Amino acid sequence: MPSAGLVPYRIVANRLEILIAHPGGPFWASKQEGAWSIVKGEVPPDEEPLETAMREFREETGWTVSQTELVFLGEVVQKAGKRITAWAFQADFDPADLNGDTVTIDWHGRALTFPEIDEMRWCGEAEGTELLNPAQVVYYERLNAALGRNR
Repeated sequence: MPSAGLVPYRIVANRLEILIAHPGGPFWASKQEGAWSIVKGEVPPDEEPLETAMREFREETGWTVSQTELVFLGEVVQKAGKRITAWAFQADFDPADLNGDTVTIDWHGRALTFPEIDEMRWCGEAEGTELLNPAQVVYYERLNAALGRNR
């Protein structure tokens, strides 16, 4: 099933930064490099991708986004075949204000509840390239191009 997501961005000291998310839960707890992602979710059959992206962002972060001035970043395909369509928007959220949904899973016979996202971080391209799922790194290049920025 395809996924859709949003990429908050800001320009700090003439450097592009995007806000990326680390998934919560025991499976991801010790993983860093390549484990971070944009905020995204699977697109159900009865919803448009942009609607999904905005809903998932609100649910997973607690922050609401309007549809004004979105930058279409296109689609990427991750190694396992997951297709993600994304849009970017300018923002300056404080990662400390993250207040998203929690999920409950069965983990080795115990019910564990944890946040879908346990951390968010503003990252320039160098740090983001290390942390993001490798297929999503291209969003830096696409966003710089869309904004008419030379790197």
